[in-house]
Amino acid sequence: MEQKEVRKNITLKPVTVIGIGDDGCVSLSSRAVHAVSRSGVLVGGERHLEFFPQFSGERVAVKGKLSEVLSKIEELSQENQVAVLASGDPLFYGIGALIIKKLGPENVEIIPHVSSMQLAFAKSGVKWDDASWISLHGRPIKGLLTRLRTMTKAGIFTDPENSPCRIAEYLLSFGETGWSAWVCERLGGAGERVRHCTLNEMAACTDADDLNVVILLRDETNPVPAQVPFLHEDDFAKRVPKKGLITKREIRLLSLGYLSLKKDSVVWDIGAGSGSVSIEAAMIASEGEVYAIETDPEGVAICRDNLLTHRVDNVTVVEGLAPAALENLPRPSAVFIGGSKGNMRAILDVCLEKLPDGGALVVNAITFENVGEAYDYFKESQLELEVTVVNISRGAPMARYLRYEALNPVHIFSAVKGRKIKKEKIE
Repeated sequence: MEQKEVRKNITLKPVTVIGIGDDGCVSLSSRAVHAVSRSGVLVGGERHLEFFPQFSGERVAVKGKLSEVLSKIEELSQENQVAVLASGDPLFYGIGALIIKKLGPENVEIIPHVSSMQLAFAKSGVKWDDASWISLHGRPIKGLLTRLRTMTKAGIFTDPENSPCRIAEYLLSFGETGWSAWVCERLGGAGERVRHCTLNEMAACTDADDLNVVILLRDETNPVPAQVPFLHEDDFAKRVPKKGLITKREIRLLSLGYLSLKKDSVVWDIGAGSGSVSIEAAMIASEGEVYAIETDPEGVAICRDNLLTHRVDNVTVVEGLAPAALENLPRPSAVFIGGSKGNMRAILDVCLEKLPDGGALVVNAITFENVGEAYDYFKESQLELEVTVVNISRGAPMARYLRYEALNPVHIFSAVKGRKIKKEKIE
C-alpha cells in the first residue's frame, strides 16, 4: 500500500511566552528567536526588552499592576502576534500560568528556558530532584520557618526586601542555625556569583545582587521533626494551677484530627491559653495561618514564648475576648474552641457565620455547663454532630508499682458547616 505523508496544519497561537536567561539572546533557541521576530508586540521587563534593540514592533514594559498588564496582553492579542519575555521557565513561579489563566491554554504557547533555580543547583553541585520550593518574591516572610520545618532542601526565590541577608537574620532570630546555604546571583550572566556559606555568613551578605536565589540544605545534626505533632503538655510553658491550663496531648491529637486541616488551612483557636493547639495546627497547616485568640494577659505572654520555643512563625496571637476579638480576622477554614469565658453561644454564632460550607468546627468542653450549652446549640442548629467523650488514664509510678492516674474527661463536639442532620434522623 502506498504510504502518503500526512502533515498537520499548525495554527499559531496569538501569545507566545518565551523564557529568557540573564545572558539575553545568546542562549535562546532558534524557535524562541523566530517567535520574537514574527510578533508585532513584545512584552517584558525593561531589562528583557533591552536584549532586543532591533525589534521594530510595539513594546510593552511589565510594570505597575500585573492585572493591568495581563489585560493589555489580552487586548493586543486580538489583532497581533504577541511575544512575552519571562525569566527562566515561565511556568515555574513565573507569569506563564497567569497568562494561561487569563487567555486560556488554547491561545498561549510556552517556550521555556532553563530556570534560575535549575541553574542555581547546577552551579552549586547539589541534586535537586528531592528539593522543595518557596517563593518570597512579593510575599511576606512570615511563615517561612514553619514551612521549612518539613523540608531537607529548599530553593527560595527572593526579592529586594526578602534578601539573602534578611532571610538569614529572620531564621537566626528564632535560633534556627542548622542549615548551610548557597547565595546564587545573576546566574548565566556576566556578573554571576555563587557563594556557599552558613546562615551567620549569609546574614552578612549585604552586597548580594537583587537578581538572586537561595538554596538551603538541612544539616545532619538538624533532623526533620515528626510529621504528626504529638507534643507532651510538659513541652509547653503554661499557667498554673495543677499541671497547667493546657489541652492534653491525647485530646489535642483527636481535636486536630476532627479539624481536617490542610496545608493551607486558616485556623481560629479560640481560648488558646498556652497555644499548644495553635502550635500543632500551625505545624500541620504549614502554608496556612493560625490565629490564637486569648484574653488573659499572662496566657498571651506564655503563648508568644511557646511560639519562639517551638519555632513556629505562622501563628498570630490576638489578645482579646471572643466574639469581639474575631471581628477583623480573615475568614477561617477550621475553628477550634477550647475556652469561651461564658460566651459559647455568641462565639458559635460568629464561627458558623464565618466558616465556609465544609469548614470544620470543634469544641472541647469540660464543665457540665459548657457541655450542656454546646449540645443544645448544635441540636438547635440541626448540624450533624459527632460527640466523643474521652476518658484518659496515664500510667504513674507508685513505689515499685505502676498505677493509673486519671485526667479530666473531655467532651469533643465536632461538626461541619452545611452538613445537616438527615430528615429521617430528625424524625
